[in-house]
Amino acid sequence: MPLSASLKALHDVIQVVMPFEDTHLFEFRAGEQRFAIPDPEWDSLRDRTYSAKTLRLGALIDRGVTEFSYTYDFGDDWRHTITIETTTAADPAMDYPRYLDGARRAPPEDVGGIPGFELFLEAIADPTHEEHDELMRWYGAPFDPALIDEDAIRTRIEKLARRRALGKAAFAKSRGQIN
Repeated sequence: MPLSASLKALHDVIQVVMPFEDTHLFEFRAGEQRFAIPDPEWDSLRDRTYSAKTLRLGALIDRGVTEFSYTYDFGDDWRHTITIETTTAADPAMDYPRYLDGARRAPPEDVGGIPGFELFLEAIADPTHEEHDELMRWYGAPFDPALIDEDAIRTRIEKLARRRALGKAAFAKSRGQIN
């Protein structure tokens, strides 16, 4: 991820890597601060929401933050710890973000959080399980948690990177920086 990327852009990357459908709320927490898409109905004086669209990863690093949390789908409650291990200079000839590698397949969206995912794995692995047929119909395909479709992930990340590059070019053109 480029340091100029917002937390909302990081959310978008997590969505395409999982892959989820981005149909639920999300938040990042860095220290005591909450970053999401602000909504007056959810905001309170005790827990103010700052915009995930405006906070850049570089700003977190400048504050000394190297680890923060990301939660998606407050019903399923998928919690992730994001760790910034290192930063390096970007290659100007390359589009970002980029996918490097991964391990294991992510859970299906709306599976019911960790307890639901455990039940899902148990049921689909056992054709005699009372929920096997129902969960196979719900998911619609075989599911092997050990298999990760890295080609599909790379394709989705490349699409996101192209969209980002086009957006940057359009912004620069609107500012008269390119013809």
